[in-house]
Amino acid sequence: MSIKPQHSVCVFCGSRPGKNPTFMHTATEIGNLLAQNNLRLVYGAGDVGLMGAVANACQQAGGNIFGVIPTHLLALEVGKTDLTQFIVTENMHERKKLMFMNSDAIITLPGGAGSLDELFEVLTWAQLGQHTKPIFLLNVDGYWDPLITLIDHQIALGFADPSFRDLLQDFNSVDALMAKLNQDLSRRNAS
Repeated sequence: MSIKPQHSVCVFCGSRPGKNPTFMHTATEIGNLLAQNNLRLVYGAGDVGLMGAVANACQQAGGNIFGVIPTHLLALEVGKTDLTQFIVTENMHERKKLMFMNSDAIITLPGGAGSLDELFEVLTWAQLGQHTKPIFLLNVDGYWDPLITLIDHQIALGFADPSFRDLLQDFNSVDALMAKLNQDLSRRNAS
């Protein structure tokens, strides 16, 4: 009998493994830790790249997984149908909406344009006051350094308020990110 997860964490990440083996290792570590901390994984339901690594590790550790994939990506991302919950949507917009609505926090690992799209959508919603869910960026081996520099550049040149930077919590360490995630989720429980 499995225990109902206390919270759900959405993980945005690449459907490719990337060229640095640390990316896959970190994705596996995140999947394991979500299950060990009784946190449900919410993700894009693919079985390839970092997405597949997070899901397989979470699943092997006995975790609960909520996957959402649009019909046009079922073959390309090898839809992982053996999840706790597997939902097929008509398009990417529905996928992102369902993932967001079914999560209490968001973690972004290395990824490409899709991961950036997902991250910036939830950041924009937070900036507009539409949610207060914590948003984490796991900066594996400096992967997101250029993005952090760009955000700081936008703020410095007046295209974003300095408070925008506070919406994105970036970490270089999985342990530090997980500690802050658990702290933020506990705080959400208390309120």
